[in-house]
Amino acid sequence: MPRTAVLHQVIPLPLSGTDAVAPQLRARPRAVPSCSQCALLSFCMPHCGPEMAPLVDTLVTQRTRVQKGETLVFAGAPFTALFAIRTGSCKSAIMTPGGQEHIAGYHIAGDTLGTEGIYAGRYECTITALEDSEFCVMPFDRVTALARERSDFQRGLSELLSREIGRERKVMLMLATMHAEQKLASFLLDLADRYRARGYSSSEFVLRMTREEIGSHLGLKLETVSRLFSRFHKDGLIHVQGREVKLLDRVALQRLVDATLQ
Repeated sequence: MPRTAVLHQVIPLPLSGTDAVAPQLRARPRAVPSCSQCALLSFCMPHCGPEMAPLVDTLVTQRTRVQKGETLVFAGAPFTALFAIRTGSCKSAIMTPGGQEHIAGYHIAGDTLGTEGIYAGRYECTITALEDSEFCVMPFDRVTALARERSDFQRGLSELLSREIGRERKVMLMLATMHAEQKLASFLLDLADRYRARGYSSSEFVLRMTREEIGSHLGLKLETVSRLFSRFHKDGLIHVQGREVKLLDRVALQRLVDATLQ
């Protein structure tokens, strides 16, 4: 049975600290990383500069390596920790009332996961690695304790939560107002901007999600996504080779998006 076949399973995980990760991953903890040496600190914890790094170091209790196709945390598990992607990428998936899987997010290095569990007390999404990845585990009781002690850290935490709310609203606007070609153009431009902010190429990248998963995320059928990639390629907007994508005409892609918002 493929490893991804466990996506719909709800595992009752223990409530203590770092045990929020899926059971099969607990045997592979990594040495606790130094946040002061990590270039992604400002992404996973906004406003936490070098002077705050030693304090943030106390939040990270372990680094967990998750192989491609393995699950970091299951939907329905008790919320105990936030996860920052140190390397790699992953997808978050939720189940619709009709029992279908919907891809809620595509996450890359520097993103922080699990914030939706703060209110509900349980993780709402199943998080699965799209490639071999590493996650920094931050037990939430430590996060809240530091926020009580340091107002500057509390500000950074509030900014992190606000950023996630803003991203979700952007996705909702896209799904509600855009046509198929605008959804794909917006998805590609947003991903390019996120890579650029992290110091990577904003024009060439590898899509770790399949066409079917991208369709699920954008509310499109697999055939539609495949057809749009082919059309964008033919029209000279992008160059596609397998999962490798190169943006050739960002201006034209942006015009597609802006046409929806006028």
